[in-house]
Amino acid sequence: MKVNGKEYRTVWMKDGTVFYIEQNRLPFEFVINKAATWQECCITIRSMQIRGAGAIGAMAGFAMALASISASRDAVRGISGDHSQDTYSTLLRAARAEIEATRPTARNLFYATELVFNSALQSSQDAVIEAQRVADRDADDSRRIGEFGNSLIRNGARILTHCNAGWLAFVDFGTALSPVYKAHQSGKKVFVYVDETRPRSQGARLTAWELFQEGVPHVIIPDNAGASLMAQGKVDMVITGADRIAANGDTANKIGTLEKAVVAHEFGIPFYIAAPTSTFDLACASGKDIVIEERDEEEVLFQEGPDADGVMHRIRVCSPGSHALNPAFDVTPAKYITGFITERGIIPATPKSPEGDLPPSP
Repeated sequence: MKVNGKEYRTVWMKDGTVFYIEQNRLPFEFVINKAATWQECCITIRSMQIRGAGAIGAMAGFAMALASISASRDAVRGISGDHSQDTYSTLLRAARAEIEATRPTARNLFYATELVFNSALQSSQDAVIEAQRVADRDADDSRRIGEFGNSLIRNGARILTHCNAGWLAFVDFGTALSPVYKAHQSGKKVFVYVDETRPRSQGARLTAWELFQEGVPHVIIPDNAGASLMAQGKVDMVITGADRIAANGDTANKIGTLEKAVVAHEFGIPFYIAAPTSTFDLACASGKDIVIEERDEEEVLFQEGPDADGVMHRIRVCSPGSHALNPAFDVTPAKYITGFITERGIIPATPKSPEGDLPPSP
């Protein structure tokens, strides 16, 4: 996507270094950072400098490739006295475990590390090639999601979305916003209600910034305003992303997604999940088996933003002395989901495994 007229991906690798858009600085500053080691890549994921299912997956894949390069060098230096495949494999497995521990909910992270790890068992060069392939596929899948999702959007549609599942959350194009961009580019009039998405405000900070960059009409709303807008008939459809989709269609996404789905169901409003098939976890039977990440309470208790001079400040916005509970995700049962917009087509949500319903790969 374009920023100030220049094409960018969210994360990319060049000459053994990973570059990425630092998302914690947006929308107030557009900064490109770099990670030179797999350990630094892990920090970017934990700290949410890079976030969103596909972007996390791509960063994890690049981290695994850098771990392969590092493990190969260490094995050559003779950490155990000589170069051996056993030494290399041991170092590689240790790195994989640490990369996968960065964030437990997003399926794409594990999908990417597994693919790149298996390639790394052959060679570091194979690992780098596979990591790039994972990133390229993520961008292409997101583009296809936009094409299929556009068919669901009528001219004049008013769409509500939650969190950020735009191009910043993936390598490019995004998932929930990809159909919106495609519809806008095709000449349709669309309007987007952007949930602020507390506590980290990914909607207010990232989704709104993206839509502004693309010239898509939108407005930021408080998280608890969605039900009222739906009751007034002001929302035509809801599209969100996903971090993990269980075999029965239950879907984990940013906390607050469940309540939007329940309300949309009550008012007969279509509720779609946009996600690549790499987000489907057929080894996970239902939403009850999805691990929900618990994040630091300070994300709820404090907020950060610039003053009139552009100086960033962190202030407490909650009662001093009080503690906070901060689950990062919730699970929406399949019965509340109209369908899944994937790179292979639109899959109706059913209370059974979607495996048999997936259209063939293009």
